[in-house]
Amino acid sequence: MGDVLSTHLDDARRQHIAEKTGKILTEFLQFYEDQYGVALFNSMRHEIEGTGLPQAQLLWRKVPLDERIIFSGNLFQYQEDSKKWRNRFSLVPHNYGLVLYDNKVAYERQVPPRAVINSAGYKILTSVDQYLELVGNSLPGTTAKSGSAPILKCPTQFPLILWHPYARHYYFCMMTEAEQDKWQAVLQDCIRHCNNGIPEDSKVEGPAFTDAIRMYRQSKELYGTWEMLCGNEVQILSNLVMEELGPELKAELAPRLKGKPQERQRQWIQISDAVYRMVYEQAKARFEEVLAKVQQARPAMKAVIRTDMDQIITSKEHLASKIRAFILPKAEVCVRNHVQPYITSILEALMVPTSQGFTEVRDVFFKEVTDMNLNVINEGGIDKLGEYMEKLSRLAFHPLKMHSCYEKMESLRLDGLQQRFDVSSTSVFKQRAQIHMREQMDNAVYTFETLLHQELGKGPTKEELCKSIQRVLERVLKKYDYDSSSVRKKFFREALLQISIPFLLKKLAPTCKSELPRFQELIFEDFARFILVENTYEEVVLQTVMKDILQAVKEAAVQRKHNLYRDSMVMHNSDPNLHLLAEGAPIDWSEEYSNSSGGGSPSPSPPEAATLSEKRRRAKQVVSVVQDEEAGMPFEAGPESPSPTSPDSVTEIRGLLAQGLRAESPPLASPLPNGAPARESPQPEAAPEAAPEASSPPDSPLQHLLPGKAVDFGPPKPSDQETGEQVSSPSSHPALHTTTEDSAGVQTEF
Repeated sequence: MGDVLSTHLDDARRQHIAEKTGKILTEFLQFYEDQYGVALFNSMRHEIEGTGLPQAQLLWRKVPLDERIIFSGNLFQYQEDSKKWRNRFSLVPHNYGLVLYDNKVAYERQVPPRAVINSAGYKILTSVDQYLELVGNSLPGTTAKSGSAPILKCPTQFPLILWHPYARHYYFCMMTEAEQDKWQAVLQDCIRHCNNGIPEDSKVEGPAFTDAIRMYRQSKELYGTWEMLCGNEVQILSNLVMEELGPELKAELAPRLKGKPQERQRQWIQISDAVYRMVYEQAKARFEEVLAKVQQARPAMKAVIRTDMDQIITSKEHLASKIRAFILPKAEVCVRNHVQPYITSILEALMVPTSQGFTEVRDVFFKEVTDMNLNVINEGGIDKLGEYMEKLSRLAFHPLKMHSCYEKMESLRLDGLQQRFDVSSTSVFKQRAQIHMREQMDNAVYTFETLLHQELGKGPTKEELCKSIQRVLERVLKKYDYDSSSVRKKFFREALLQISIPFLLKKLAPTCKSELPRFQELIFEDFARFILVENTYEEVVLQTVMKDILQAVKEAAVQRKHNLYRDSMVMHNSDPNLHLLAEGAPIDWSEEYSNSSGGGSPSPSPPEAATLSEKRRRAKQVVSVVQDEEAGMPFEAGPESPSPTSPDSVTEIRGLLAQGLRAESPPLASPLPNGAPARESPQPEAAPEAAPEASSPPDSPLQHLLPGKAVDFGPPKPSDQETGEQVSSPSSHPALHTTTEDSAGVQTEF
C-alpha cells in the first residue's frame, strides 16, 4: 500500500493537491463569512418577531443519552493489510460512531479500539455484486473479465459493505441472514444519525454554512439537491473539495495505474482515501480558523443589529421591492409553466410513504405501551414498572423496533419528476423524514413518562395503575396526532421548496443573474454585512412559488387518508402545566421504581460506594439503551437461538387477548413480545359495548383487563373533533431536539 501511495502521491503531487484544496476552501469560506452576517441578522430578527406557530403538544427530552450503548455484538471484518477476515467485538455508542475492538475482553479492559468509524456519507451494500458495480463505475475502464478473481471474496452469503465515493471502504460479513438484517438496520441508523451532523440547535452557524454551500455550488452552475451534504461541517467541506478535485485526479492518475483491473481498482481506492484524509485535515484547520474569526466579530455585529434593526429591515424591504419589480413577471411565468403543474404530483409522492411511516410510529408506540401495561399488571404492578419504563424510554433509539417505521420511506419515488427537477437522489428526503420520525417517537415516549410519573405521585393501586397508563396513553396519542401532523406539513413545505427553488433559479439565471449586481447600490454600506442581493433575490423567487405550495399542502390536509389536521383546526393546549413538569430532573425509573428483594427500599450507601458501584456496573456490562430480552447481554448480535413463538403484531396480540385478561390469573404458555410471560384470565361476564361508530378503532387488549369496565383503549385515530376548540396563542417553545451530536467529537477513521 505504501508503494502505491509513494509512487502516485509524491511530494510534488501532494503540494498540488494542497494548493488546489486551499483555493477551493478560500473561495467557499468567503461565501461562509458573507452568509454568517445574514444568518445572524435573521436569527435575531426571528427572536424579536417570533413565528406565530402553534405550540407543540409533546415534550422533548433535554438530557441526551450520554454514555449509553445503542447496540453491541460480534461481526467479521476484512483486514486489507493481511487480507484475512477477523472476528470483531463492535459497539454503537450514543454518538453512533461504530467502534471495533479485537474482542469483548479488550473492551472490558479498556484497550483502545481498533477503529472508530464515522459513517456519514456511506452507503450500505448487501451483496458483493452491488459493490463491484459501484467500484467499476468509480474507475471507468477497469471492469474485470468474467471468471476472473473479484476484488473481494466474502466467506459467507451475508456481507455488509460500507461504501463511500472518496473514503476507504469497510467490509463485514455475518453468519446468518437474520444477523445481516439486524446489523443492516443498526448501521443504517448510524449513517442516518451521522449524516445529520450539523446540530439542530445551531441557529446561526448551521444556516450560514448550508447557505454558503448552496451559494458556492450555484456559482459553479450546480443546482438541485446534493447527495453528499452529509456529516459535520468539515466532512461536508471535504466532500465539496473532492467533488471538484476527484475527477481531475482520476483523469490524471487512472492511466498510470498498473496491474489487473481488480488491482487497479484497489489502488484507486487507496489513493482516493489518502487524498480524502489530506483534504479533511486541511479543511478542518481552515474552517476552525474562519469560525473563530466570525465568532470574534459576532459581538460587534450583534450590537449594530440591535441598534439599527428597524433601519436594516426597511433597507432590505426596499431592496426586495426593487428586485421584485424586476423579477416577478419572469418568475411567475416560469412557476406557472414549469412548477405549478407538478406540485400536486410531487406532494402526493412525498405524502404517501411519509404518512405511512408516521402511522407506523404511532402503532409501534401504542403496541409497546400496551405490552408494558399488560406485563406490569400481570407481574406485580408498580414493582415491575421501573424495569419496563426503563426499556420504553429507549424506544426511539431501538434500531430494530424503529426499522418498520423507517422502511416505509424506502418506497419514496419521484420517477420522471426527479429528472425534471434535477434531484440527484431521494435519500435527502428519506433521511430527513426518518429523523423526524425518531424525534416524534422520543417526544411521545418522554411525554408519556412525564405524565405517568405525575400520576404515580397519587399512589395508585394495581387496578388504578392500569387505568392511569391507559388514560395517559390516550392523551399522548392525541398530542402525537397533532404534532406529527404539524411536523409532516412543515416537512412537505420544505421538501417542495428544496425541489422547486433550485430549479427556478437555474431557469431564471440566464436572464436575471447578470442584472443582480446593479441592485448592490441600494444597500447602505453599514448594512452590507446583513443584506445580500443574492439572498434577497432568492427570497423573492421563493415568494413566487410559496403560495402554490401552501395551497397544495392545505388542500391535501383536507383528505382524511393522510391523517393531517387542517390549518384552521388547532388543538388547544390541554395540559397548560405540562411544560413545567419537564423542567424537573430526569426520571430514573430503574432507581425510583426498582423491585428490591427485601420488599422495601434499599438502604442508602455512602457516595463513594455508589460511585464505585456505578463504575463497576458500566465496566462489567455493555450499558445498552436497547435491551435484548432473550439474551444475557443487552442487544448483542450473535447466532440466532430458537425462542418460543410470540405475537409480533398488534393484530396478533389483540387476537391472543380477545379472551379477556385479569390481573390475577395463571400464565400463558407463550411470552409477550417483550419477553415477559402474560397471564390469562377467565372470560369476562359481559362483553364490552360496541363502538358507536363503524370507523372507531378496533378493541384494545387492555379493554378487557378490568372486569366490567368497557374502556376503549385502541389507538384513537386523528379526528377533527379533537381540534379546533380554541387557538393556542403563539409562544416561544424550544425547537425539537434530538441527541444528535456533532460528529467532530468522534474519533474518526475514514
